[in-house]
Amino acid sequence: MPSQIRLGALCAACALTITGLVAAQSPAPTPDAPPQTSATADAPLNPALPTVFIVGDSTARNGVDLGWGDHFAHLLETSRIQVANRAIAGRSSRSYIAEGHWASLLTQLKAGDFVLIQMGHNDGAGTPESVLHDPKNRTSLKGLGNETVDVPITDAMARVYAKGPFADQAVETVHTYGWYMRKMIDEAKAKGAIPMVLTTTVRNIWAACPKSTTGQMCIERDMGFRNYDIQIADQEKVYLIDMGRLSANAFESMGEKETAAFFPIDHTHTSALGAEINAASVARALGVARSPLAEYIMGHD
Repeated sequence: MPSQIRLGALCAACALTITGLVAAQSPAPTPDAPPQTSATADAPLNPALPTVFIVGDSTARNGVDLGWGDHFAHLLETSRIQVANRAIAGRSSRSYIAEGHWASLLTQLKAGDFVLIQMGHNDGAGTPESVLHDPKNRTSLKGLGNETVDVPITDAMARVYAKGPFADQAVETVHTYGWYMRKMIDEAKAKGAIPMVLTTTVRNIWAACPKSTTGQMCIERDMGFRNYDIQIADQEKVYLIDMGRLSANAFESMGEKETAAFFPIDHTHTSALGAEINAASVARALGVARSPLAEYIMGHD
């Protein structure tokens, strides 16, 4: 079973590095999330324990156990802390807020809780034109600034937005990726919680390693949001949890052929075992960042 894989073994792979590797970007589009026909229901929370809330997309929650968030709890001392995986397949920083999911999470958030925020896969190309013509209404504007685009709310959008901040509104004001991330961070802080920014999970896209003279292949390490996440964490004075780098190290240590088995659907969505590797990378990255959440990791010194 994937849950039986121990953190130490996976972290050994996560610790490997490729000297001189330069982050790369790919224009490869994000595939649709698989149908969510078997997703688990949210379990009631114990008010006596601190909670780790996970905010993200299908890479963190996909069906019963194909997202890393559903493999995270067994890496923690759950007698002392609980995990609430509130990631939702297909959501971006924009749509997670616009559909009311963030507001719902805030009603459950209390002082001393942790919020792991990981977005990017569904935030799209980020141009004003792409925002205006996005049939899924999830593209945010690229960047960290205060630029906006007004999008008329259609009847279909109104039904999805019924529980969000644009309920009964005629226009949605779309902001930048950085604006949405800062909103969630600031509102979590206001509740006395500890928000953290996670780099995105890596995709199974390979190219020749920079500076390689032997044709060595390296996995993609940046789909276009890594530098934004680094800057957001720095500006907001929150922890950057660089799980993407550690996952990339782990998959590269296995090689391109072996890694393919962990991505059976497409280049973005993992198997349960791939989700376990990503969860272990999150746990290790929490320790590397010296996050206060690291003290709850099983076996943490």
